[in-house]
Amino acid sequence: MSAAPDFSLAGRTALVTGSTTGLGLAMAFALGRAGARVAMNYHRNEARAEAALALFRAEGLEGGLFRGDVTSETGVPDLLRRIGGELGPVDILVINATPDQPHKPVEEYDWAFYQEMLDFFVKSPVLLTKAVLPWMKQQRRGRIISIGSEVVARGVPNFTAYVAAKGGQNGFHRSLATEVAPWGITVNMISPGWIPVERHENDPQDVKDGYLAGVPMGRWGVPGDLAGAVVFLASDSASFVTGQNLHVNGGTTVH
Repeated sequence: MSAAPDFSLAGRTALVTGSTTGLGLAMAFALGRAGARVAMNYHRNEARAEAALALFRAEGLEGGLFRGDVTSETGVPDLLRRIGGELGPVDILVINATPDQPHKPVEEYDWAFYQEMLDFFVKSPVLLTKAVLPWMKQQRRGRIISIGSEVVARGVPNFTAYVAAKGGQNGFHRSLATEVAPWGITVNMISPGWIPVERHENDPQDVKDGYLAGVPMGRWGVPGDLAGAVVFLASDSASFVTGQNLHVNGGTTVH
């Protein structure tokens, strides 16, 4: 008879990029509650980051706060060295950090904005992956989880820069999944729908109502919906799941 599912992450070290607010913070808490040592990453807002860490540690969870630009070719290796020195080498990488995402007609985007999207969603995953792979290959185990978006499947208009970059991120990870599978490393993407967090507080109500009307489950997603999926994919129970794109959106992309 098969053993019971094992979702414990005890003894593992997880890095969640952009994890001191919003969905990233929810994922950091969920991984910590599952037993992982969590490296919480931020780049600019130190006061907010320190407050997030205080909440994390108040719950008795194990981890630390690490400042770093995840789009920097020199900054990423330094970030991983600092995490390794304090918490141990990263076993679970969650690629979540994101810049602002304004909606504009394609004529109003300049190339610099496209480049910023590509830096966050293609360059950063490449840099982070290259930094964590030596340890993962050595131990013949690892979890690389990218946070994508349903917008690629939905073809959302006035959003070409973000959608193009997220599509590139998905393509990179699909190819990477087959490349590193012989070492027992899994590579998956989670594509959430619109899950309102702090940065959505001032979004127009009519836009929110319009989106919600198209969700088959008839409710908003909450951060815990995404966090639960991350814990599953990070766990030993998902050791034979790789190259997948899990949509967490109440059915909005069912075809």
